[in-house]
Amino acid sequence: MTHEMPSRPQSAFADDEDEAAQAEFKLLSAEEARQWREQHPALSPWRIVAWQAVAGSLAAGLTWLVSGRDALAGSVLYGALAVVLPASVLARAMSRRSGAAGAALAGFFVWELVKIVLTVAMLVAAPKVVPGLSWPAMLAGFVVAMKVYWVAMWLHPARRRSPAKNLN
Repeated sequence: MTHEMPSRPQSAFADDEDEAAQAEFKLLSAEEARQWREQHPALSPWRIVAWQAVAGSLAAGLTWLVSGRDALAGSVLYGALAVVLPASVLARAMSRRSGAAGAALAGFFVWELVKIVLTVAMLVAAPKVVPGLSWPAMLAGFVVAMKVYWVAMWLHPARRRSPAKNLN
């Protein structure tokens, strides 16, 4: 006596959904892929690091102008540096990598771990490195620099293009 598993009831729309998914997917020729890459340029990690440095410097300068206290401005600047320096290490490491996708992914995880360890080490060392450290000011600088990712993505040239240009 054999027992067969009952078949799973299928939605009446399952075939339609599969067909729609297949219709949306289109293999690109080499020329079409090249055109797509030209229309959708990659966001450089160096541009993000530069924006982080600018945002951290502006935050530190604004803190100094408002408070007049060097220790507060230095704390904000150090917080931003705790983001910028590790991010630049990761950007440098990833820009030098080439090869198989699996190796690149493994390299990314290793360098992301290095970035996290370096960030934590900088935050732990902050009381010894920054005279008169203000933790809230340092964390404010840290957060300002971290949030630049969103601003950089928003200001990315591919995002600002009109959708009509991308309908070719």
